This record gives sequence, C-alpha cells and structure tokens, in this order.
Amino acid sequence: MSRPASGEEAGTGALVAAVVALFLPLGSAGWWFAQPAALLLVLGFVAVLAATRGEGTGLGRGLVLATAVLLASAAPLLAIDPADPPGLQGPGIWLLLVALFLAAFRAMGLLSAATARQGPAALLVPALFGVGVLYVWELLVRGFGIPGVLLPPPSAIGRALVAHADVLRADFVQTFVRAVIPGWAIGCAAGFAVALLADRIPFLARGLLPLGNLVAALPIVGIAPILVMWFGFDWHSKAAVVVVMTFFPMLVNTLEGLRAAGRLERDLMRSYAASYLLTLWKLRLPTAAPFVFNALKINSTLALIGAIVAEFFGTPIVGMGFRISTEVAKMALDLVWATIAVAAVSGSAAYGLLALLERRLTFWHPSFRRVAG
Repeated sequence: MSRPASGEEAGTGALVAAVVALFLPLGSAGWWFAQPAALLLVLGFVAVLAATRGEGTGLGRGLVLATAVLLASAAPLLAIDPADPPGLQGPGIWLLLVALFLAAFRAMGLLSAATARQGPAALLVPALFGVGVLYVWELLVRGFGIPGVLLPPPSAIGRALVAHADVLRADFVQTFVRAVIPGWAIGCAAGFAVALLADRIPFLARGLLPLGNLVAALPIVGIAPILVMWFGFDWHSKAAVVVVMTFFPMLVNTLEGLRAAGRLERDLMRSYAASYLLTLWKLRLPTAAPFVFNALKINSTLALIGAIVAEFFGTPIVGMGFRISTEVAKMALDLVWATIAVAAVSGSAAYGLLALLERRLTFWHPSFRRVAG
C-alpha cells in the first residue's frame, strides 16, 4: 500500500531542500551567513525536520512541525531587501520556500487527521491555512516591491487597524450595529411571517414569488439611492436597503421548507385529526428549519454588503462604506483594506454564530449526523 503524500516523502523533501538552500545565494542579500537571524531560524527549522523525519501521526508532531514552519517563515522576509526589489531573486530563498511548503503540507496533513473529531481543535487547520495565505501575500508584496497604493501588505493593514482603531470602531457601530442588525432582523422576520401567511393563502405565494424574483434581480446601486432619498442619510435608509435585500430570500426559503414535509407525514397528521396549526408546529416548521437557517446565513452576508453599498450614496461622516469611498480618493489603501478586514471578520463571525446555532437546534438533520467509528 502506498504511503500518503503528506507523510515521509514530504518531510524528507523539505529536509533536503532546506539543507541545500543553506548553500545557495540569496540574490542582493548575499548569503545566509550574512543574515545571522535568518540563518538561526533556518538551522532550527532543519533541526526540527530532522527530529520529526519518518512516518508518524499525532497532534503533537503536527503542532511541532507547524510551529517550526511559522518561525522559519520569517527567514525569507528577513533576507529580502525592500530597497532593492525584486527581493525574491536568489535561489536560496526560493528553495527554502519550497522546503517550507513541503513541511507545511505535511504538518497540515497531520493536524487534519488528528483534529478531525475534536470539536474546537478542528479550527486549527483553517486558522493555519489563513495564516499561510497572509504570509504569501506579505512575501509577494515585499519581495516584488509592489507599491502600497496598489496592494498594501498585511503588516501595513495590521498597523492601520491599530492606528485607526477608534475610527474603525465608530464605523463598525454605524454600519453593523445600527444598520445591518436591525435591517437583517426586520427583513428576516417579515419574510418569515409573510411566508407563513402565503402558505395559508396559496394565491399570495403565486403572486409574491414572481415579485420576489423581480426584486432579487434589481441592482443594489439602483435601489440604494432611492431609499436614501426616502429615508434620509442616516442609518435608517441603510437599514431599509438591508430589509429589501433580506426579505425575499427568507420568503422563498421558508416557503420551500414548508413544502418539504413528506406526503406520508402530512397524511399521518391528518389521520390523527391534527389541526393546521398543530401540523405546522409539530411537522412543517421543524422540516423547514434547515431552509430558514440557510436564509438567515445568506442574509447575514447580503445585509452587510447592502449596508456598505448604500453608504456610498449618502451617509453621515462615519460608516464602513463612507470610509472606503473617502479613503480610496485619498489613496490611503491601508485604511481601506483595514475597513474591508473589519467587514469581512464581522460578516464571517455572524455567519459562524448562525451556523453554530443551526447545529444546536437542528442536530437531528442528516447533514449533522456523524458516522460512528
């Protein structure tokens, strides 16, 4: 039986590549012995690779290897001379990057196998993968000397997050707390209520669904300025845009979920002389729960997008959309990306909380069942 690619072969390849890289030039940075801090990191990386060489499994081995990769990843950044781009020109740096990739590949394989069924520990692999994406971003921007006005490195974005924390906090409150949350709650609640009414009165469903498709096809940039003129330049108009964007996804998904109850189950409820409300409560709403949560999760991202776009068309001097539009005009791309990062983290956190709530309340659904063993 062949061994997995994330096993001994990847570890051996990483060790060989790291050792050979020590004897190759770094381009304009010279040689590794001219970069003592980077050299120590690479030597430590080689030592860990040698110690973990061979077949093996376990969370501990994966954590040790991942930690070594994270520490050694600083060596190419230390060896790059930002004043002499492109810094990624020496074969020693490129071969070390190959070694880091192979070692990271093996570490991720070990951690993925060890944390597959350990609850919160399963977040370790996605977190490390995200760190890897940020590292490649930083390396390419600094190594090839990409101007910050085109693409700032993650380090510059992090500094902007710290330096402008008060501004970003005020923008978050204005956009997410005052506009997104009320608009999302009103839109989802209204869509759910109308779906229940349309389920009881069939002609409403036949009339509303085509209208829902029409509204869903309307561009945000078309309805946002109209609602801003109707409801003013404060958060009320942004919440109105969010309501329009979230109402029909909830309506359509809830109606589809209410129709998902099986014919046999409905016949059984009728044979017990169950009323419409009892059938709705005991059978149809539980069946529709996954559809409702699907709409809630979709709307959590749509709401944030709608509020930010609406702020482009008029807002007080605060808000994520306002910040993006004004700072782009000033060429302050680091603050723009910091605002984008806050929006992305906020939307992902909201989606994750809803997914966790869904798992808690619809644990019985087949998609959440785990195979024993």
